[in-house]
Amino acid sequence: MLASSVLGNRQRLDGGAMFGNAPRALWSRWLAPDELGRVELACRALLVEEPGKRTLFESGIGAFFEPSLRERYGVVEERHVLLESLAALGLGEGDIDQVVLSHLHFDHAGGLLAPYLAGKPLELCFGRAEFVVGRRAFERAEKPHPRDHASFIPELPGLLRASGRLRIVAGPEEATKAVGERFAFVETDGHTPGMLHATARGTSAELLFCADMVPGTAWVHAPITMGYDRYPEHLVDEKAGIFQQSAERGTYLVYTHDLRVAASRVERDARGRFTPVNAVGEFARWDLNEARAPIAA
Repeated sequence: MLASSVLGNRQRLDGGAMFGNAPRALWSRWLAPDELGRVELACRALLVEEPGKRTLFESGIGAFFEPSLRERYGVVEERHVLLESLAALGLGEGDIDQVVLSHLHFDHAGGLLAPYLAGKPLELCFGRAEFVVGRRAFERAEKPHPRDHASFIPELPGLLRASGRLRIVAGPEEATKAVGERFAFVETDGHTPGMLHATARGTSAELLFCADMVPGTAWVHAPITMGYDRYPEHLVDEKAGIFQQSAERGTYLVYTHDLRVAASRVERDARGRFTPVNAVGEFARWDLNEARAPIAA
């Protein structure tokens, strides 16, 4: 059971939105803003390779935006970086058997789409992969609330349905049946309704893909939430419960948006607050059935 962090396109977003309830004097110590107040973020996916199967968890933001929207949403690279990162592992998009989506916000699902070409309609990459997504998350993407309408790609649900390879699951139990018994799932609602988080469980290590529940190490501080979160107080409670379980099990949390840290464990400090520990940088083919961990970040 081999796990790899897979980087996609980077993005710059407003720091105040990313740290909604925290003052700039605090969050700017964690992530330095540019002259426009934006912070630079990774868009990281997780690849898990098992005998006869390769599963990609999320796909980053991709390169589907036309130029003016790419500028508006702060996408750094014009090329499809996720596909380049897979190529560095010796893989093409046709080598992916399954793509599991925690939710369908554009910075987590946009990488499903081919790069922008003027005059050409959007089309899917990963031409042989099954797409797995939770029912409530998919419903949210098809009928967004006005508050988060801009977070979705209007054409994407229809493209997924038309592919004939979409698998909508009702919740964590069905997700495990779809992806495999070595994966456990939990569903959260604080960031967006019905977001699914996968834990890949090896015999020596396990990785929990956090998606936007915990974008990076700065958000391990349980009270820190984003302006994009639908139900911030509920999210704080969800994080606290998952942090406690992860600390007890020694689970590594995999972070989507942290530029420097791809994964870390969490523990309580002397004041009882959760804090990231044992941070690791990007990792390639980490064998979750061996005791050896990747190099520290």
